[in-house]
Amino acid sequence: MGDNNLVQRKRKVKRIYSPTKLRILLLLQAGVALSFAGTIGRQLRILGELAQEWKDIDRQYLRQIVREFYRDRLVSERENSDGTKTILLTEQGKKRALTFNERTLTIPVPKEWNALWHGVFYDIPEKFKLQRHAFREKLRDLGFFPWQKSVFVHPYPCRDEIDFIVELLEVRPYVRYGVLTYLTNEAELLLHFKLKKPEK
Repeated sequence: MGDNNLVQRKRKVKRIYSPTKLRILLLLQAGVALSFAGTIGRQLRILGELAQEWKDIDRQYLRQIVREFYRDRLVSERENSDGTKTILLTEQGKKRALTFNERTLTIPVPKEWNALWHGVFYDIPEKFKLQRHAFREKLRDLGFFPWQKSVFVHPYPCRDEIDFIVELLEVRPYVRYGVLTYLTNEAELLLHFKLKKPEK
């Protein structure tokens, strides 16, 4: 009995590293319906009619991850009037939905700023609006400044973090990253980030 409790505690705190697993959590958090027949624990059968966002995830792998999430108490099931069921995030699942590995939780702050700006430019189509919303919110979480529509700026190197997010959300074709040496209205950014230009 004691060993079983130890295993359950380990399951509750284990960190998710797989971009596909994180993407599944993000889609559920965004309210993209995932319906099934049978039971999550045994005969889970993902229904044929799915939102576009689910269709490029392998069905067998999706069933495997949903069962794993159920065991870890990250998802629950809701009975529908037609006899099918819908997978929902639990409160614990919601807390985990936007948890990346430790390298992506924050952007490292160097001892000295080198006066370079790091810009993210994106044009994510309307058919991927859920991913677009998740991408924008994650940029805000990381401390980016919304410089213009679909243009976010940060003073510190963050290419690895952006690469992880675009892979997670599968939006790489629509996102660009650049390092900028000169910006107009730079004073606004300096004020926002509480920075001063280094003396030459």
